[in-house]
Amino acid sequence: MTEHEKMYAGKIYDPFAEGMAAERARAHKLCAQYNVTAEDEAEKRAAILDELMPDRGEGVYLQGPIFFDFGTNIRMGKGSFANFNFTVLDTARVTIGENVFIGPNVSLLCPIHPLCHEDRNSFFNEKTGNVTNLERAGAITIGDNCWLGGSVTVCPGVTIGEGCVIGAGSVVSKDIPPYSLAVGNPCRPLRKITEADKLKNHPEWF
Repeated sequence: MTEHEKMYAGKIYDPFAEGMAAERARAHKLCAQYNVTAEDEAEKRAAILDELMPDRGEGVYLQGPIFFDFGTNIRMGKGSFANFNFTVLDTARVTIGENVFIGPNVSLLCPIHPLCHEDRNSFFNEKTGNVTNLERAGAITIGDNCWLGGSVTVCPGVTIGEGCVIGAGSVVSKDIPPYSLAVGNPCRPLRKITEADKLKNHPEWF
């Protein structure tokens, strides 16, 4: 397997092999360019995203600033939105469904570093001639019609089912079933989102 294939397969890989450092540097540069564009520079923003995150649906809107590791490993469905300071360390595939609302300061984190410092610390790889380290990555999936509140962190390997609401500040370290209201650190489902939650059943809010 190549190092890229190992990365996508969740195996231990060298994150400084096969041009990965250059790929990340390219993405970081594009993020920086996006982050200095204004909201009314729609064409300029779209052109940057065409290079940075080409796999996105119609009507995707990223408020910015954004911070991606690769960008090309992210798929975002139509009508989805991310607020300020959206961070995605996409060392694995990150799949975001349609009509997903992502609050400010949300982080989707795919890297998995070894627990033991002897395995985690940087070292000189004689084969490549680079200083590197070893890590794994876990894919993240967020279903259609979810809302992630501000400062939510989603950990490697997690799937959030469609229609979920994740409370602000939650750390999602395990899968969340569809149509759950889930909160906390670690994030846990409180209850199902039901018909009773629809606005039509709450005239007192109008």
